[in-house]
Amino acid sequence: MTTTLTAWSIERYGAPEVLTRVTPPMPVPEPTEILIRIRASAITRADGMMRSGRPLFARPFLGLRRPRRNLLGTGLSGEVIAVGDKVTRFALGDAVFGEAGLRFGANASHICLDESGVLMKKPDALSHEDAAGMCDGPLTSYHFLHEIARVRPGQSILVLGGSGSLGSAAVQIASAAGLHVTATCSARNAGLVADLGADRVVDYTREDVIALPNQYDVIFDTIGISSYAVARARLTEDGRYICPVLTLGLLGAMLISRVVGRRRALFAAAGLQPPETLRRHLESLLVMVEAGTLAPLLDRVYPLADLIEAHRYMETGHKRGNVVVT
Repeated sequence: MTTTLTAWSIERYGAPEVLTRVTPPMPVPEPTEILIRIRASAITRADGMMRSGRPLFARPFLGLRRPRRNLLGTGLSGEVIAVGDKVTRFALGDAVFGEAGLRFGANASHICLDESGVLMKKPDALSHEDAAGMCDGPLTSYHFLHEIARVRPGQSILVLGGSGSLGSAAVQIASAAGLHVTATCSARNAGLVADLGADRVVDYTREDVIALPNQYDVIFDTIGISSYAVARARLTEDGRYICPVLTLGLLGAMLISRVVGRRRALFAAAGLQPPETLRRHLESLLVMVEAGTLAPLLDRVYPLADLIEAHRYMETGHKRGNVVVT
């Protein structure tokens, strides 16, 4: 085993150029930890927000002037190469995937994680590249649709941003759950989103779907491009507006909608749920993968050494599905 690992550090908040390649000592697993050789890790919008320190009200949790946890990355997939003497869930050689959570550090060559965290054995049906993104789009969308909105067969849903990591997963999850799915995307992605299961695809560059008269039981704003105030008129009488991008406006809408009317603005961070809850969600998603009703959408794969370029591409806002580094 080598004595150092390769990772990426954020010494200060800013653009992708603030990222610095580092070689800290190779970690040694604690009694309940496993050491993973990372084969692929995800580059997500949440990673970009952590790197830039946005929104500002998140800095008390991330670090006021600089990141408290200065290593980057959450979603990962790889192989177990060492285990602590009390580990029971995994063994040497197991292919695993999951997330580092608030520990961060997944954009690296190796990582030590506790076996009680959000970690699963990787099925053969998923490549390491596909598995690395499972805890971003698929897991987050499953959480928002099934736990927050509590979707039911026959309902109608509008997915804003249907071709991104969350949106492409949400279209598939909603379709498999028996919902009538409308999704927005650009014209170049319309065929792709329809193939994922959308009953209707709206080109957002030509048509403002919120201005149309249709109403929906659920509006899933996957990238925070709208607001509850704007989307409210397109909700049914007891409709739900859900968004994974927490803003002060969304917080206010959540408070107001709890006391005024039956429509609701809802948010609850997937990453803050108990690991056992998230593992159950991943088990449900793996059943979908095996059944062929969920296929993670992979856009681009970069070498780990090109992490800065991967962040630049992620921030264009035009990625289709997941971006990973290997």
